[in-house]
Amino acid sequence: MDLFPPEQIARLRAPLERSWTLPPAAYTEPAVFREEAARIFRREWLCVARVDQLPNPGDYRCVELLDQRIVLTRDRHGRIHALSRICLHRAMPLVEGCGNATRLVCPYHNWTYELDGRLRSAPMMDGVDGFEPGACRLPALRTEIWEGFVFVNLDPECRPLVPRLTGLQARIGNYRFADLAVAATTEFDSPWNWKILVENFMEAYHHIGPHRESLQRLYPARDSFVEDNKGAPWALLRMPGRHEPGPQALRPLPGLTPEQQRELIAGCIFPTFLFAASGTLAVWYELLPAAHDRMTLRIHLLLPREIVPHLDDHARAALTESTRAIHLEDIPANTGPWRGLHAPLTTQGRLSRYEKAIWQLNQLWAERMLDPPDSGGWKNDPAGGTTSRETFF
Repeated sequence: MDLFPPEQIARLRAPLERSWTLPPAAYTEPAVFREEAARIFRREWLCVARVDQLPNPGDYRCVELLDQRIVLTRDRHGRIHALSRICLHRAMPLVEGCGNATRLVCPYHNWTYELDGRLRSAPMMDGVDGFEPGACRLPALRTEIWEGFVFVNLDPECRPLVPRLTGLQARIGNYRFADLAVAATTEFDSPWNWKILVENFMEAYHHIGPHRESLQRLYPARDSFVEDNKGAPWALLRMPGRHEPGPQALRPLPGLTPEQQRELIAGCIFPTFLFAASGTLAVWYELLPAAHDRMTLRIHLLLPREIVPHLDDHARAALTESTRAIHLEDIPANTGPWRGLHAPLTTQGRLSRYEKAIWQLNQLWAERMLDPPDSGGWKNDPAGGTTSRETFF
């Protein structure tokens, strides 16, 4: 992109030891977000739900992906679909929110669709030449399920996601995310660029600042490290704990090693899927970017599926409040850089070795944003990502 001088691109694509952050314009320019929408959000896998949020046949859940309105459905056979929720007749949205229904019925003219998107009936369309309801169906998105998370892709020619996550799966498989369920959700309007939140989430360096009285005491920044992703589209931050598990309100997650029971992990599947887990619970940060300067954030607290139905309101409120408390500490770490990036004298900054995950994600961002759309190894490599680090430099 012409917004970035060659020296800025060289800095961000250098090896970690010599690397710099993204240029300020990567966050502040509307034109960059429009390009991200085309090159990233319309081509990459985006997490939109948990399967436990659609537990029963007939359940549906609406999602906004930029300007595309989606409805997730579970049909009577138990299959999950991701469909355009815009009626094929006069572009009326079929449904809003979430609920349960045997079919999707347009509120405008009562066109009726099965939960797999097939048009079942269209009243008073007799005599319309060549119109065959059975040949009509709502556009469907590619879907994949990984560890209980539902991912969709707006690109019908996209590569499968799950094979590219084998390295991540090997490291976090015994957390058994597929056996968890959403226990509580809290939402925040976030008037800043989406990458600021992703970067803050994926480094423990800032524990010494905003979290010095909370996370730093349990998970010191200096002990944190980032796994090598070999160019695959994920990053994993590990934060060993300096405490022994003691009496807790929640039972430890089953299957974890003693080391995992003490540590905190944070992960990202590029571009916006964020998760974290401790020895007793997990969280999913659902990011919904809307523009270069705003997004919605929903933080979902995940617990073992058998525990969730037995939580009372007091327990849910306490867990929600503890989750909110950490993010409230992070809000100044997002709003501050957002203001600072608009200052005329602001330039790229040097990355610390504790910000390796940011470097990894920056390489993925640069590969998609700065290279020709179908160049490089990432489009064709079945293993996912580039085949060597040199592709980045």
